[in-house]
Amino acid sequence: MSFQPVIPAGGNLGWTLLQNSRQSQQEAFNTSTQIKTNTDYFRENIGKISTAEELVADRRLFSVALGAYGLGDDINNRFFVQKVLEEGTLNQDSFANRLADKRYFQISAAFGFDLQPPNTALSDFADKVTSLYEERQFEVAVGDQDGNLRLALGFDREIEQIATSDVSEETAWFQVMANPALRSVFEGALGLPSEIGAVDIDQQLREFRTKSEAVFGTSNPSSFANSELQEELVRKFLVRAELSGNTSLTSAGTVALTLLQAIQPQN
Repeated sequence: MSFQPVIPAGGNLGWTLLQNSRQSQQEAFNTSTQIKTNTDYFRENIGKISTAEELVADRRLFSVALGAYGLGDDINNRFFVQKVLEEGTLNQDSFANRLADKRYFQISAAFGFDLQPPNTALSDFADKVTSLYEERQFEVAVGDQDGNLRLALGFDREIEQIATSDVSEETAWFQVMANPALRSVFEGALGLPSEIGAVDIDQQLREFRTKSEAVFGTSNPSSFANSELQEELVRKFLVRAELSGNTSLTSAGTVALTLLQAIQPQN
């Protein structure tokens, strides 16, 4: 039986409740049957894998690997992902380096199949990947109930990766625009219509910069690695989503009942 996250409300109320219960809910989720079975299998077998071809051939290992980097929808794109992994990241002309979606770079760099031996041979590799997998799968489970809260949960990780990548402000914005989750949060918080994605990319860049400066006092997306600014942006995103009707609402009675249940000791 799988553990379903408790999401008693949407919007900012739901965000506050989820933040307060995140640790206990994540721990319960990690020990649920499906997640524990998958992570145990990965820990026991990933050390035997030395090539990208071997990884994609084992659907259970491949599923955990993809899930850890937010690429679960690629489970049937074996040959595409195999090419990403095989070419690695050391060569600047490699497939992973040329793709706009940097999740492919991250998974390729993590597994290091262009190294001898690959990173799968490292003693702490399995723990790093399974930890990411548990975190992302919890977000997926939250998203099954409230997509906006899923985006809010992953925002800190996604923006941190850009903030620490030592790129120019312009490149950072292009990375935001190429990341579907980050783009959705920024568009929502800045009040930009989703249709902006259809206009010229340079015009999009100007709009994101101008709006960000006007609303948050900074035109650099890396600034949102700051926890206070990050929280402000996430809450604006959730407020705008709620005002537009793009959120789930729960009665006050249900919220109260859920809170009472949440404080009971967990077995």
